[in-house]
Amino acid sequence: MTTSDYKAIAPTLPKEPGVYRFIDAEGSILYIGKAKQLKKRIASYFGDKKHMPHKTRTMVKNAQRIAYTIVETETDALLLECTLIKKHQPRYNVMLKDGKSYSYICIKKERFPRVFITRRVIKDGSTYFGPYTSRQRTKDLLELIKTLFPLRTCTYQLSAANIEKKKFKVCLEYHIKNCLAPCVAYESEEEYNKKIQQIKNILGGRFAAVKRHFKEEMQLLAADLEFEKAQVLKEKLRAFEDYQSKSTVVSTTIEEVDVFSIASNEKDAFVNYIKVINGAVINSYTQELTKNLNEEDKDILTYSVAHLREKFNSTASEIILPFEIPLSDKSLRVTVPKIGDKKKLLELSQKNVRYFLLQKQQKAINNIKKQNSTERILSTLQQDLHMKHMPIHIECFDNSNLGGDFPVASCVVFKNAKPAKKDYRHFNIKTVQGPDDFASMR
Repeated sequence: MTTSDYKAIAPTLPKEPGVYRFIDAEGSILYIGKAKQLKKRIASYFGDKKHMPHKTRTMVKNAQRIAYTIVETETDALLLECTLIKKHQPRYNVMLKDGKSYSYICIKKERFPRVFITRRVIKDGSTYFGPYTSRQRTKDLLELIKTLFPLRTCTYQLSAANIEKKKFKVCLEYHIKNCLAPCVAYESEEEYNKKIQQIKNILGGRFAAVKRHFKEEMQLLAADLEFEKAQVLKEKLRAFEDYQSKSTVVSTTIEEVDVFSIASNEKDAFVNYIKVINGAVINSYTQELTKNLNEEDKDILTYSVAHLREKFNSTASEIILPFEIPLSDKSLRVTVPKIGDKKKLLELSQKNVRYFLLQKQQKAINNIKKQNSTERILSTLQQDLHMKHMPIHIECFDNSNLGGDFPVASCVVFKNAKPAKKDYRHFNIKTVQGPDDFASMR
């Protein structure tokens, strides 16, 4: 891909975060990368190449086009990049050999629930929060939670019968105040579950309820003249907002689903397709269609859903759409979401498809501007030279010699006001003796 190819698409590149893909002439993905700002990151590949690694220069040279997917946050871009790299394994990407997935914080479904970090999502009714891209950040968050809310870490079966029979004894965690010993009924199930609810509020991003809780705690500490502890609690409360709640591109509540959206104008239509498997976006594709009979969006989307599902061999039993459409496959479940994770996926698809339509319109405007500029130049030249026709094809000749010997000539060609370098010619003249430009021209 040349710098001129890049300059042609540069005005239409988005400034949002996302994932970009360099694709060769055969349609193979050469490289997948993430960006906080797609426009700025892609531009970096076409700047000063003196300090650019040879491998990167070769990759850019072999690329035929650049595709991209817009997401909401830089974290979403990182997650989607990781998923796509594992799926496509591009030649120029560093291969992920450890096969590890993302970290989650699990609230176990059990009496007096434990809270811990895991990489496995097990469908046993437990509640999972994440994914978190940084393992250390997840540890810090869990440590913060356990500092604020002492929880048990043991694996005992804390049934009412076992506690009543006094099967357990307090351990070191109780003595160092990391746990309030629900195993011996020092803490009631009701009080323990109140802490779990506050933890869910923190991890789910519902800070208002948490803030109310801690403000009450801080007031109590202040009333007891525990000002230092109140200040520590205040600082930790501020830290909550630095943590992510949930990601749009990876979900623990969605299994396999296809997401479709459409954007159109009088002439063109774009349909975006997002494929979700095991809760992760593994593919995003936008199809362009040309309207012939002023078809409605409903008709275009009906056709595109069937076509794209067949093209990508989809087996999803549910599809997410912006509105209801008639489908021949009655086994498909159609969802038009209003809230929740599915709504977020639909909004992500709509954001991408709207940008493709905007990009097409911007390209058309740029082409008109270029065309107008070319016509203006040629029209001015026609008027200045008093020509009958616009000079869309121009040939320029020049002669030269070295002290009357070795005469040569050259020809340069312009088509539509642009150099046509393939038509340039150089002539060694053998039939003329001496410095005779007129004879050389003949």
